[in-house]
Amino acid sequence: MFSEVNAFFGSLRMRNRSAGTREKYGYALCTWLGFLDAVGRRWDEADAEDVEGFKFWRMTDEANPQRVAGGTVSDNLDAVNAFYDWAGARYGVRNPVARIARQRGSSPVGGSFAVAPHVVRERDVKWLDPGGYALWRDVGLRGLDRDGREVARWRGRNSQRDCAFADGLYGTGLRLSEWASVLMLELPAESGGRAYATSRLAAACAKGGRGRRYWMPRTVLADALAYCEGERAAAVRRARREGRYERLGGVMVLRRVLGSRRLELVDAAGVPVRVSLDALTPQVRRRIFLDTPSGPAPAALWLNEDGLPRAARGWQHTFDTANERVARAGLEGVAATAHMLRHSMALRWFSVGRLLYERRFAHLDADELLDFRAQFGDTWQLVQTLLGHADVSTTMDVYLEPFRDLDVSLLIEHAHGAVLAELMAEMFAGHRQVITAPVGAGR
Repeated sequence: MFSEVNAFFGSLRMRNRSAGTREKYGYALCTWLGFLDAVGRRWDEADAEDVEGFKFWRMTDEANPQRVAGGTVSDNLDAVNAFYDWAGARYGVRNPVARIARQRGSSPVGGSFAVAPHVVRERDVKWLDPGGYALWRDVGLRGLDRDGREVARWRGRNSQRDCAFADGLYGTGLRLSEWASVLMLELPAESGGRAYATSRLAAACAKGGRGRRYWMPRTVLADALAYCEGERAAAVRRARREGRYERLGGVMVLRRVLGSRRLELVDAAGVPVRVSLDALTPQVRRRIFLDTPSGPAPAALWLNEDGLPRAARGWQHTFDTANERVARAGLEGVAATAHMLRHSMALRWFSVGRLLYERRFAHLDADELLDFRAQFGDTWQLVQTLLGHADVSTTMDVYLEPFRDLDVSLLIEHAHGAVLAELMAEMFAGHRQVITAPVGAGR
């Protein structure tokens, strides 16, 4: 069986997938094959009944102490289906993941999986308003108590890095893998007087390969630069003293930055190579080093304590640890994931955009406002652009559900003299999916 799975991951079909997809598929197939082994079935004998049993075991079976949500099972089925689609032509096995046929003209075509969990993705989405986010960050990452005081015996060693990273997610709306892939040279130049700096996300690091502009708050840039001069610099010095960089293989040295987002690198054999920033994947970026007067240093922005570039998956531990600290502080229901910070950035900017829209164009009548929106877009398009969504329906249906039943007049009524954090705290105080700072939490 191992040879078949290895051949699948070595196929052109999988080599063209992102590293994150390959990792997700690998875990899903291991889980599926482990299930088949437990029930005494060979991989090439599995049928639709086995898939149904797999779904039950993953989601419902009380004998499974690590049951998962429907979204995870859907991802598992995607991987299993892809494997059997590939194996069918190569080994002549039948795909056990049945589909519900649907019509396209006079011909039936494959539709959704027959055992797909009946789960609505947006119900799992959560948001943090500004007060809720600040409370989570300060207690979970900064070592403060719920009233904003320093906690005795605080042992967080990377609070500067972790706060800068989380603030970046919340401030830019980038996905975790995207923000984790940024190089030092991709940080924008400080622009005095401007609240935001325009940055560029490389295509090879963006979901779907769609590179795009994104906007970085000045406070996020300042925190990232402070981290570079503080904890990051200390980690680099430790790594140099302990000779970690000299022991690395496959390193490429950045010789110079060319125009049009191109770099000249020198590979391990000393051969110069010219590449585009947009073509550098997160894996390649972690192998690029700078040759500084003080010695070698990674080009990657985010480093582990040992001075080596931090892989995106390492941030999951940071969020898990922060959530545990928040729970120990007695803040029930206050928790965050990296994707929640992206959701929350969308909610914040929708609030801003809607307020500005209604106030700025209050002089237009209904027909004029409709015509303006047809030409220049509306608040949904604003948030779609900020998040880098290919389809505005994703923005509307998944990220901003709290606004579905909210009367716009409520926004207008509170717009005068109210700061955004207070406004959002009031608007979403009773919404079950928006996390805010509890009363009496020092906010």
